[in-house]
Amino acid sequence: MNVEKVFATEAQRLRDKRPGISSVPLCLRGLTSVLLFALVVLLPLLAFAAPENAEPVCIECHSKLPEKYSQPVTLWRGSIHAENGIFCNGCHGGDPKDAANAMSPARGFLGVPKEDAIPAFCGRCHVGVLKDYLNSAHGRKLAHGGPTCVTCHGSHQVVKASLELINEKSCSRCHSYERAKVIRAAMQETEALIVAIESRISGYKMTGTDTAKLEQELFAVRNRFHTLFHNVNVELVKQESAGIQADLKKIKVVLDRFDDSRQRRAIAGAVAVSVMLLIALLLHLLRKTFD
Repeated sequence: MNVEKVFATEAQRLRDKRPGISSVPLCLRGLTSVLLFALVVLLPLLAFAAPENAEPVCIECHSKLPEKYSQPVTLWRGSIHAENGIFCNGCHGGDPKDAANAMSPARGFLGVPKEDAIPAFCGRCHVGVLKDYLNSAHGRKLAHGGPTCVTCHGSHQVVKASLELINEKSCSRCHSYERAKVIRAAMQETEALIVAIESRISGYKMTGTDTAKLEQELFAVRNRFHTLFHNVNVELVKQESAGIQADLKKIKVVLDRFDDSRQRRAIAGAVAVSVMLLIALLLHLLRKTFD
């Protein structure tokens, strides 16, 4: 028996029974096949990726508990950690996917650190900041009840480091605000320069200008600036701020050259357009004269 003829006959019989299928354009049948293939391939991938974006079991469980235990979750939701996708296990350890082992030491659960262990606890991620803190007057008082990270940044509603944290209400809880006020003033001028320069670099980058070197220089200067956030030595902060501002002004000089170059190109372009328009006008007048 000819196998090919058998398959051909059977295919024809099916088409005769369901004429609607054969009447569908070939392009639509092909598109349907592509869509079905895409669903078969992509759905398992989406199902696999979804759990990675899910909140850990710690949040799910604590959210349903009385306020004493649910409040940390409420506070965390308004923190810089939540904004950057840092969940409970990022600090406290444990298994974020298994409720039974979420607080198991065998799964790396660390629990709540003691007061004097808080800087080292946070310093596992913020290595450079920990070094700056330990070298500061605040850090040197750690063993004698000095302020820790949570004193200024909070424990669960962790606040982003900024000059806003240096304020009379916070600082005067432990000492006079006078020195901190001078430090903030010195740093505010520097921060304003950084923000202005960063904006100008971004503007040039959007136009296609090669700003890689300037970005690297600004990154290095900004890091130097951030080391001052935990320094409470007024004279040192003033001195360092002056040096940082000098480096920022060097970057500003390069940006000013970019501005001059852009302005010269704009003037040259305007002159070229004006000349072309003048030539076009002269040619038009000559043509009218000959006519």
